[in-house]
Amino acid sequence: MPLVTTKEMFKAAYEGGYAIGAFNVNNMEIIQGIVQAAEKLQAPLILQVSAGARKYANHTYLTKLVEAAVIETGLPIALHLDHGPDFETCKSCIDGGFTSVMIDGSHHSYEDNVALTKKVVEYAHAKGVTVEGELGQLAGIEDDVNVSAEDASYTNPEQVYDFVTRTGVDSLAIAIGTSHGAYKFKPGQNPELRFDILEEIEAKLPGFPIVLHGASSVVPEFVKQINEFGGDLPDAIGIPEEMLRKAAGMAVCKINIDSDLRLAMTAAIRKHMAENPSDFDPRQYLAPARTAIENMVAHKIETVLGCAGKA
Repeated sequence: MPLVTTKEMFKAAYEGGYAIGAFNVNNMEIIQGIVQAAEKLQAPLILQVSAGARKYANHTYLTKLVEAAVIETGLPIALHLDHGPDFETCKSCIDGGFTSVMIDGSHHSYEDNVALTKKVVEYAHAKGVTVEGELGQLAGIEDDVNVSAEDASYTNPEQVYDFVTRTGVDSLAIAIGTSHGAYKFKPGQNPELRFDILEEIEAKLPGFPIVLHGASSVVPEFVKQINEFGGDLPDAIGIPEEMLRKAAGMAVCKINIDSDLRLAMTAAIRKHMAENPSDFDPRQYLAPARTAIENMVAHKIETVLGCAGKA
């Protein structure tokens, strides 16, 4: 089976009341851990690559690793560009084998966002590639995306029909209370998703797939473990998983997960190195890190996404 686009998997997810996990990848062990969990649970997958990951690991290396995952498992896997910053980056990924791209024009004016997104859609659709656009801005930091709390904004439901109609996008990322990065909310705060906004958007775009970025839950156990073995991460919590599961039962068909993977991997490596300080074999500390990724992804598939058995 070759790499697939998101079109059919989103259609099935919308009708089935579940979401597809979009997991950010940066190296082989992360890809292997994610794919091993999905294969065991027979879940469809979106493996996504940020502009920062392309700079770090090289476009060709990452695409070939993802292609290897398809060969090894036969799973339906889409290769997606996360937060494409401009037309040129999207074009490079489309021409380089990606089956889905996101163009993030949310930091532009509304009309400039429409124009940029439409340009990417026209090029991508001619190549059989699907496109994700974005309305509204999430606070937080993720690679090259850095939005202050003051500049963050919820998606305006009054704009979504016009935006989707004029641009021709295949899915839409919205801002309803999630945020990028690991430092989301302090303990004692009550994170909330604006389900009222999601319901308005769903009413204006019936059957249309919606995307949530910044949806890691920031598992406290991993933060604690990292700090126990020499880290200095502040206590933080993310969006409760039951809220994400509720969103997955509505119009949300794609949920992005990155920070939880980084925390799980780093916690496992720190623990191994603390217990084996003389170890200098990367295979010895990357193996438990890969297992930690696998366990995290399996938990997300079963508890948050609801897509086990949907491959």
